[in-house]
Amino acid sequence: MANELTKQQRKSRSIIAFVILFVALIAFFIVNVIAGSVNMSMSDILAVFTGSGDSLYSDIVLQMRIPRALAAVILGGALALAGYLLQTFFHNPIAGPFVLGISSGAKLIIAICMVFALQAGIKMSSTLMIVAAFFGAMMAMGFVLVLSKRIKGQGMLIVGGVMIGYICSAITELIITFANDSDIVNLHNWSLGSFSGITWSNVSVSFIVVMAASIAVFMLSKPISAYQLGENYAANVGVNVKVFRALLVLLSSLLAACVTAFAGPISFVGIAVPQLIKGMFKTSKPILMIPACFLGGGVFCLFCDLIARIAFAPTELSISTVTAVFGAPVVIWVLIRRHKSRM
Repeated sequence: MANELTKQQRKSRSIIAFVILFVALIAFFIVNVIAGSVNMSMSDILAVFTGSGDSLYSDIVLQMRIPRALAAVILGGALALAGYLLQTFFHNPIAGPFVLGISSGAKLIIAICMVFALQAGIKMSSTLMIVAAFFGAMMAMGFVLVLSKRIKGQGMLIVGGVMIGYICSAITELIITFANDSDIVNLHNWSLGSFSGITWSNVSVSFIVVMAASIAVFMLSKPISAYQLGENYAANVGVNVKVFRALLVLLSSLLAACVTAFAGPISFVGIAVPQLIKGMFKTSKPILMIPACFLGGGVFCLFCDLIARIAFAPTELSISTVTAVFGAPVVIWVLIRRHKSRM
């Protein structure tokens, strides 16, 4: 009877948590469409969709704010999911694309490709940007994996990942600094992290890539659940650990690469959101965590992007500045909680 009650309580908690995430996602999406340097009322927004609105308002809503809000949902969800996969892979709660240098590696290769493309007068397509970002992410991930074999302590592994990130970022800044093309200003703004300038084409490509990767991750729910109990346990229940680990690396790198390609490197989302979701659901079951992390990442990025746009309007902050303000305390909380649990 007690077990049944506990199961019912967990089920109710999960339903309530999903409802909260859905409501928050819809609410922040609407606010992101309405709020900005150009203030609009709900009637102005409705007029845009009925075709009777002002042409300026229509351009702002349909070509700028809605694509940007959709990108925040899709890419925020992708980043949170990538963080969850990396935390599962390394069995470390503060592993994430930004901390391990994966986002910085993707940024480096994109910067190199964009500089050469700009100098040659070539415009990079969304697909090429994702490919370049994926190559950079895999390169950084390769270095992290080499370190993981040589460094046994998880704390030192994180430090190694941070150092890889700093090296990639330093090289990127050098490339940007000594580039001759005037359009490099846009590259510099992108390198700080931002959802501005997102087009419908970017949204379409990112949606296809992220949804395909997310479905693949969801299909790995059972192997992830087994892997969380240890590699030996996973192998004993029939999981091909080598193939499974390779899939985790590929999927997390692809998700992180897609985010970096369109929005630049965004910090702390991949660490903070999975931890907040675990605290919210009081479980680590992949079948719940995977969709919840995606929704949580979307909510978190919508909220942070809203702050970035309106806090000092018309001046816009980089998204990483805001995510760091709200994400860093979560990381500190995780570290303090881990330290207390070991005492």
